[in-house]
Amino acid sequence: MRRHLNTIYVTSEDAWLRKDGANIVVEADGVEKGRVPLHLIGGVVSFGRPGASPALMAACAEAGITLSFLTPNGKFLARMEGARTGNVLLRRAQYHIADDSVRAVPIVRGIVAAKAANQRTVLRRALRDHGARMDPAARTTLEAADLRLGHVARRATGADDIAILRGHEGEAALAYFSAFDAMIQGDRAHFAFRGRSRRPPLDRVNALMSFLYAMLGHDCRSALETVGFDPQVGFLHSDRPGRSSLALDMMEELRPVLADRLALTLINRGQLNARDFVIDEGGAVSLTDDGRKTVLVAWQDRKKRDLRHPFLGETMPMGLVPHIQALLLSRHVRGDLDGYPPFIWK
Repeated sequence: MRRHLNTIYVTSEDAWLRKDGANIVVEADGVEKGRVPLHLIGGVVSFGRPGASPALMAACAEAGITLSFLTPNGKFLARMEGARTGNVLLRRAQYHIADDSVRAVPIVRGIVAAKAANQRTVLRRALRDHGARMDPAARTTLEAADLRLGHVARRATGADDIAILRGHEGEAALAYFSAFDAMIQGDRAHFAFRGRSRRPPLDRVNALMSFLYAMLGHDCRSALETVGFDPQVGFLHSDRPGRSSLALDMMEELRPVLADRLALTLINRGQLNARDFVIDEGGAVSLTDDGRKTVLVAWQDRKKRDLRHPFLGETMPMGLVPHIQALLLSRHVRGDLDGYPPFIWK
């Protein structure tokens, strides 16, 4: 089992990261805010604009610690990593499958079906937790979306063309997000959801989701690189310069479980409020520094929660799921597993 190393999130926009002995030190306005031994760190995600010292970047590269730099609202800027590791034979096999739609279809089929199934689970848990006090129209919306997602999952399991599967994935997203607003039971005056908006997010719910997706994307890419994959070459998502297509593939089945459910919890329990967001002159919405801290604490807590993996039958922290899925995918690509077992949340 992979050691569950910590990811350090630096939320202060004026933070500077430097090396002191065998420690990573975070400073803001010339004042030390914290220090952590390098050997306890698996990754660093910084939302600060100043950056990091060359000495720290060299130490992180040598230790296999990835430094990711994002804007304060969670948009990816750059990533620093050391020499690429992993089995070149795994990457060659990955490229061959990506270029052979017949071999890629079973993997994509599992990803799309698992995404729809996990979205259904989010809907059903909302009905279980809030159905008794829901507006009848909202309940009907959720039940209709649940039914439609079930149809999508069944059709996906029988599809034999990646273009068709991408269509099913799009239909699942449409059904799911059309019902997302009905699952919001908190401060609806400030957390209404009218559809997915990105680059930039145009409401508080989208700002929260985009921020969580950025965190999940970091974890998925790290997991894939750990087992030796090239995260740029995916099976569901086509190649595009600068895009981590395989990490996006993995995120599809994990977003409902790790990100969307947490977003709903934070809103419905009142852990976030309107003051945790800021709207700029152009209408873009982003989290404040305090809002980011609240989300990141909840994100780390959620990753520590135990669940039983449906394929392995083992209990593990949620934060290890991306690493387990990357390992299972690598075993399939190498030919050790007949098929890729996607993660289906129960």
